[in-house]
Parts: sequence; structure tokens; C-alpha cells
Amino acid sequence: MIVVTGSVTARADSFDEVLKLSLEHVRRSRTEPGCISHAVHVDGENPIRLVFFEQWADRAALLAHFAVPASREFVRSLQALAEGATTIELYEATRLERL
Repeated sequence: MIVVTGSVTARADSFDEVLKLSLEHVRRSRTEPGCISHAVHVDGENPIRLVFFEQWADRAALLAHFAVPASREFVRSLQALAEGATTIELYEATRLERL
């Protein structure tokens, strides 16, 4: 499984638009093959920062997601509305056991 984390800090005047675009992106992404989960959360310590958490079945599914034109447009839109650089980190993960 591939785990993706990311974040964006919106400009104060663009937070509502960043949140709207992010929710649209999350909902669309959840319908893609190989998407296990996809969520966006407001940072409890910085209310204009959004944090993304995603799980993908494998690297191929994630690469297909990145290739979707709407995904590329989402990233471009966020960069234009962000206070600073967006972040993204990818991890390979294996579930060890259920507790």
C-alpha cells in the first residue's frame, strides 16, 4: 500500500476556495481505481492549513491518479492560492496486524 501525506497553507483571503477545491478533489479521487482512502483535514493549530491523508492500493494506482488531468489542475490551482509551497510525501506501508 502507498500512503500519501500532504499539506497546503492557504492565504487568509483564499482559504474558502482552497477548502472547496480540496473537498472536490478528495471526493473525485475516492472514486478512482485503487483508492483505499482519501481525506483532507483542517490543522487544529493552524486553521488556514489543510492536511491530506491518502491510501492507495499500489504505486500504479497512485501514478494513474497523478496522471488524471483534474489532479494536475488541482495542484496548479492550489499553488496559485497558497501562502507558501505545498508539501507531499509518499510512503510504502504494510499493515502489520489489527489491534
